[in-house]
Amino acid sequence: MVPAASPHGPGCLSVRPGCVRPGPGCLSAWSRLPPRLARGDSPGSAAISSVLVSSTQLPLAGLRVVEVGSFIAVPAAGLALRQLGARVIRVDPVGGAPDISRWPLGRDGRSLYWVGLNRGKESVELDLGSLAGQATLRRLVTAGGAAGGILLSNIAGKPWLSDELLRQDRPDLIYVQVLGQADGGSAVDYTINAASGLAYATGPEDGPGPLNQALPAWDLLAAAHTALAVLAALRHREATGQGSCLQVALEDVAMSTLTTLGFLPDAQLRLRSRPPHGNYLYGTFGADMPLADGDRIMVVALTARQWESLLELTGTGRAVAALETALEADFRQEGDRYRHRHVLAALMRPWFEARSLGEVTAALGGTRVLWAPFRRFTDVAGDLSRGGSAVVSPLAEEGVGETLATTGPVRPAGASGLPVPPVPAPRLGQHTEAVLAELLGSAGG
Repeated sequence: MVPAASPHGPGCLSVRPGCVRPGPGCLSAWSRLPPRLARGDSPGSAAISSVLVSSTQLPLAGLRVVEVGSFIAVPAAGLALRQLGARVIRVDPVGGAPDISRWPLGRDGRSLYWVGLNRGKESVELDLGSLAGQATLRRLVTAGGAAGGILLSNIAGKPWLSDELLRQDRPDLIYVQVLGQADGGSAVDYTINAASGLAYATGPEDGPGPLNQALPAWDLLAAAHTALAVLAALRHREATGQGSCLQVALEDVAMSTLTTLGFLPDAQLRLRSRPPHGNYLYGTFGADMPLADGDRIMVVALTARQWESLLELTGTGRAVAALETALEADFRQEGDRYRHRHVLAALMRPWFEARSLGEVTAALGGTRVLWAPFRRFTDVAGDLSRGGSAVVSPLAEEGVGETLATTGPVRPAGASGLPVPPVPAPRLGQHTEAVLAELLGSAGG
């Protein structure tokens, strides 16, 4: 969720997808993450260091980010930076931000959502409704040194956290503000998606109306662009000594992405909206196939060689060739395969319906066809619990029990397992005294 914003100071820029490109690089060395700081530990830099990745082998080691935001975009951006070695200090109001109990919940009611988005971060709890708490937050943000002076926030319209005020104490501040609507109005992923037009292109072909997707894609894309904006601004600061005030709006992310992928230019040029296609793949051949044992799989043939392999597998080559002649089509072309997808899928469906998932798996194993079974979350979670992923492993989490956790999708090329073990999420306010003592020389404020 992103609240309404007030006008920002001069020099604020708008960051939209595609504006910043990361430099080349490969993560080849990692360090083990030390255990987290227990709430009862005495404050100070020695205690704080136990929750940090201090190795210079991590790309963002030595960077310090203050995060003030809730729900997905800002915490996910902070998490991405944290997983690459940055020190991320999340600041919440007393009692937590509105996302502290967001579903899904663990066994004792602790939010799995909050836990997942905040693993490895330090948690500071301040009375942000008081002048003293607001002043303490500003001091944390503007704390000296080349490592600091980086703020991520979706708290908008707060004069006490304005760019102008912060920059008085830290001229080289990097401030990335996440907004909902481009004009600063309130919005969440699901309202942005509804307004984007994508919901009318989602769902079954004969569906009754628009369908919002389950994945908060605009939040996640906004998080990626926010993290990228931090790195771009950091490079600018290192080169010039100047700070930056940048904005990433969910609405801009949606509009830019749908323009880049051709959804909106297609509607502009053809004066029509893309209809929903169910599990058919737009612009090429992709369809779901029911199997004899009740399972379903998705098959995709993007290239001519994949298409030929699919015909050979299903024994439909002659029938498809006859259809091609009758329709005056060229099924070597993706467009023709897409236009006639219903009849092509109908020709192939009997081959799949006569076989179980095991039989289809064995048959598809030696082909060029792209395919995967449709699975439920419980199926995937079961596989991951048995070690089915290179980036996910079990973690004992307080208040949750042993659960699946990740250190992120970036890992050294060729690595067969997690580069570093995941660490638990903090309890709300767990590091308040230690962080304030280390960075501000006080345990209160």
